[in-house]
Amino acid sequence: MDIIISTFMLLYSLLTGTGEDSASAKQLAAAYLNAAAGETIVQPDSPSLTGNPTDEPGVTTTITKKDPQPDTPPIKGIYVTAHSAGGSRMDSLLKLLDETELNSMVIDIKDDNGYITYPTTTPELLEIGTAKKFIGDIDGLMTKLKSHDIYPIARIVVFKDTVLSVKKPELSFLQADGTIWKNGRGESFVNPYRQEVWDYNIALAKEAARLGFKEIQFDYVRFPEGFENKADALTFNKTEASRVDTVAGFVKYAREQLEPLGVRVSVDIFGYAASVPAAEGIGQDFVKISNDVHVISPMIYPSHYSTGWFKQKKPDRSPYATIKGAMDDTHVKLKDTGELKPIIRPWIQDFTASWLGKGNYVKYGKVEVEAQIKALHDSGVDEYLLWNAGNKYTPDVDYK
Repeated sequence: MDIIISTFMLLYSLLTGTGEDSASAKQLAAAYLNAAAGETIVQPDSPSLTGNPTDEPGVTTTITKKDPQPDTPPIKGIYVTAHSAGGSRMDSLLKLLDETELNSMVIDIKDDNGYITYPTTTPELLEIGTAKKFIGDIDGLMTKLKSHDIYPIARIVVFKDTVLSVKKPELSFLQADGTIWKNGRGESFVNPYRQEVWDYNIALAKEAARLGFKEIQFDYVRFPEGFENKADALTFNKTEASRVDTVAGFVKYAREQLEPLGVRVSVDIFGYAASVPAAEGIGQDFVKISNDVHVISPMIYPSHYSTGWFKQKKPDRSPYATIKGAMDDTHVKLKDTGELKPIIRPWIQDFTASWLGKGNYVKYGKVEVEAQIKALHDSGVDEYLLWNAGNKYTPDVDYK
C-alpha cells in the first residue's frame, strides 16, 4: 500500500495542468486507501447557513432521478478552457469537431481558481463570486456552438475555490492563527458543509442552463485531499452529516434543482475510485455520487495509474489494458445501482506524460487514443471525453 501511495506521489507531483489530475497523489491515494473517520472537528458556536432548513447538507429527499435528455446521442467530447473558448484557438477546435465524430465541448464556466469565466451581471452571483472576461461574449459563444451542432457542457469547479476563500474566509477552512488553509500548491477549498456554497454553485449552474448549456459537469466535488489528517487543526462549520453524506447530499441537491430545467448533471471523479473503498477523508463515495447524477465521468488516464494496476508494469505504455481494467472495475462498482445507474462517460488521455521518466511513458498519438476508445467500446461504453490541458488534440483519430 505504501508503494502505491509513493508512486502516486511521484506521478502527480510532476503533473502540470488543471483539473483533478493535478492533485497531490500521496494525499489522494492515502485518502482513498484510508477510511479514517470520527475525528473531532472544531466549529463555531453559531453555524450560519442560508436557504431552506429542509435543504440542509446531508438531508435526503425522495425525488427520483430521471434523465431529462433521454434521446441525446452518445457524447464524445473535448475539454476546452475558458481562454480557448474566448480566444482564437476556438476556430481550430470547432474545425476538429466539424470534421470528426466528436460532438461536444466541456467548457470552463467556473475555473480551477474559482473565477466565473464570463462577465455575468447576475447580482446573486457577483455578491459571492468574482467574474472575469475570459469568455467576453458568452451569448455569442453559445450561438456559435449551436450553429456547429455541438453539445455544450458547462464545467464548474465546486469546492476548490481559492477566489471565494479569500473573498469570504468564513466559507473556507481557517488555521489556528486565523489565516485561510492552503494546500501545497497554494490553493484553498471552500467548506462543503456550507449551504451558501451549495447555492452559489447551483445558481451559477442555473445561469449556465439559461445560457443554453445542456449539461452541468461538477468537478472537485470533495473535501481537500488528506483532509482527515488536518481537520482537527482547522476551524469551520459542520453539521452532523458525515463528509461522504455531505458531498453526496450536494450532488443530490444539485440534481434536484437542475433536472427540472432540462439539463443533465454529471460529476468528475478519480478513476481509481471505482477500484477502492469509499474515501471518507475527502468525502467521495463512487456509488452514492453515481446514484444522483445522470452521467459519471471517472478520470481513467493511463498515466495516473502506478505499477501493478490491472496487472500492468507500466500502465501508461498499455492504454488498452489500463482502460479496460478501469472499466471492468467501474461496471462491478455500479452493478447493483439498477435504474439509478448513470451513463458512464470517462475522461481519457490525449497528452504525453513525459514526467513519468524515460521508459515509463509513451508518446500519445493516434494509436494510443484509439486504443483507449477501443477498450471503452469493448467494455460496452460508447461515450468519452478527451483531456488535454492545453487543448491540443491529436489529429486524424478515428473517433468511433
